[in-house]
Amino acid sequence: MKILKKNLADEVTWQYDGVVLSRESNSITIEAFFNRDDMPFQEIVLKRGDRFVETFFTDKWYNIFEIYDRDDGKLKGWYCNITKPAMIEDGSVSYVDLALDLWVSADGRQTVLDEDELEELGLDEGLKKKIDTGLNELQALFKIKNPPS
Repeated sequence: MKILKKNLADEVTWQYDGVVLSRESNSITIEAFFNRDDMPFQEIVLKRGDRFVETFFTDKWYNIFEIYDRDDGKLKGWYCNITKPAMIEDGSVSYVDLALDLWVSADGRQTVLDEDELEELGLDEGLKKKIDTGLNELQALFKIKNPPS
């Protein structure tokens, strides 16, 4: 399965391959492996080969990437992108990234990321409300199910 990250102009800005783990009527969960060089991020290091279990939704304004260490398999945390609902088609999943992100560490601490990038997009009020709704849903989900399963 090919995963396509797009910008607001619907242009592909990043793509990679993954394997479908499960498919529901409104979501798909894919396993993929981090394919960039090791990089510090928040309190962790994202490493080439880290396992990502990624869930994309056709009816929600976000996706959730559960991240596991390549060396010991331990959960590092959840990286959540605020996005337009995903498009799931034969052989591909695509989503339009809306800049704002939520990082939830393995111990449940939440950090909202890239608020400055969101402002630079100059979005209309309707889209901003959907972004706020997506972020609020995610924050509530991780408070209730901390950590989510």
